[in-house]
Amino acid sequence: MNIAAKPPLTIRLCGPRGFCAGVDRAIQIVVLALKSYGAPVYVRHEIVHNRYVVEGLEAKGAVFVEELDEIPAEHRAQPVVFSAHGVPKSVPEDAASRNLFYLDATCPLVSKVHKQAMRHNRLGRHVVLIGHAGHPEVIGTMGQLPEGSVSLIETIEDADAYVPVDPDNLGYVTQTTLSVDDTAGVITRLHERFPNLTAPAADSICYATTNRQEVVKQAAPGCDLFIIVGAPNSSNSKRLVEVALRAGRRNRSSCSGPPSSIGTKSARFRRLASPPAHRPPRSSSTRLSRLSAPASMPASNWPKRCRKPRTSSSTANCAISS
Repeated sequence: MNIAAKPPLTIRLCGPRGFCAGVDRAIQIVVLALKSYGAPVYVRHEIVHNRYVVEGLEAKGAVFVEELDEIPAEHRAQPVVFSAHGVPKSVPEDAASRNLFYLDATCPLVSKVHKQAMRHNRLGRHVVLIGHAGHPEVIGTMGQLPEGSVSLIETIEDADAYVPVDPDNLGYVTQTTLSVDDTAGVITRLHERFPNLTAPAADSICYATTNRQEVVKQAAPGCDLFIIVGAPNSSNSKRLVEVALRAGRRNRSSCSGPPSSIGTKSARFRRLASPPAHRPPRSSSTRLSRLSAPASMPASNWPKRCRKPRTSSSTANCAISS
C-alpha cells in the first residue's frame, strides 16, 4: 500500500520517558570508572535491567558478574560497581574482606527506602516490605536488616494471609518500581487489617516510575498499538505494560478505529530491548501528539548527584513510552 493511501495515523509520544536520574547516574559511574581506571571494570549484577545498555558497557570493557568471587585474584585492584538496584549489607562487607575496591551505584531513592526500613526497625517495628520476591532491589532492602526483621508481601492475597507476631507494631516500605495502583490496593488492605500500620516518612515508589505510569494511563485509551521500549526483565517496563493493558481495557468501548487489528482488546503491546536504529518517514496523514505527566518531584528536590533524566525518542503505530 502506498504511504499516501494509508489511513490517518496518530502517534502519541509519552513524556517523560527514557532513563530516570538514578539509572543515568549508575551508567555514568561505570563509564567514568572505565575512563579513570581502564578496563576491566567489574559490575555486580546488571547495572540496570536493559540489554542494550549492558552490551554497550561490555563493549567498553565492563565485565558483569553475579557474585564477587567471580572476580579473578589478579584483577582485585580494579573497581567493582554495585548496581542501581542496591545490595544487602553483606555485599560491601564481603568486598572489604576480599580487599576489593568498590563503587556503590545504588540509586539514591533506593537508598532512601533502605533508610526508611532501618528507621522502622530502630523504632522497634517489624518491617513489611511490599515488592516482588527475587528482585535485586527487594533482596538488597531485606539485606539491610537482620534476618527475620522483614516480611515480604507481594499481593492483596498475601496481605490477607499475613499473620504478624505483633499486629500493632508494624511499619511498611515498598519497592521503588511497583505498579502504583496495585501497591495502593495492598496498602489499603494492610491498613484495614492492621490500623496501626506505620507508613514511611515519604512515598517509596520512585517519582519517575509514578510519572511514567500516569502518562501511560493517559495515552492508552483508544490505542490500537502501544509500544513499551524496555527490557523483559525490567520491573519498570513490565509495570508499564500492565498499566497500559488495564487502561486500554477499561476504555475499549471508546476506540476510535475499527477493531480489525485488535480483536477484543483495545491495545496490543510489544516490548523492545532497544530503540529502532532509524525513524520511518512521517506521512502527511500522521499526527504526532505529546502527552506529559506532571512532575511529582522537581529537579531541585532530586537527591544529590542525581542528574536530569535522559530521554529517548522512537516511533509507534499509536503510542510509545519507555
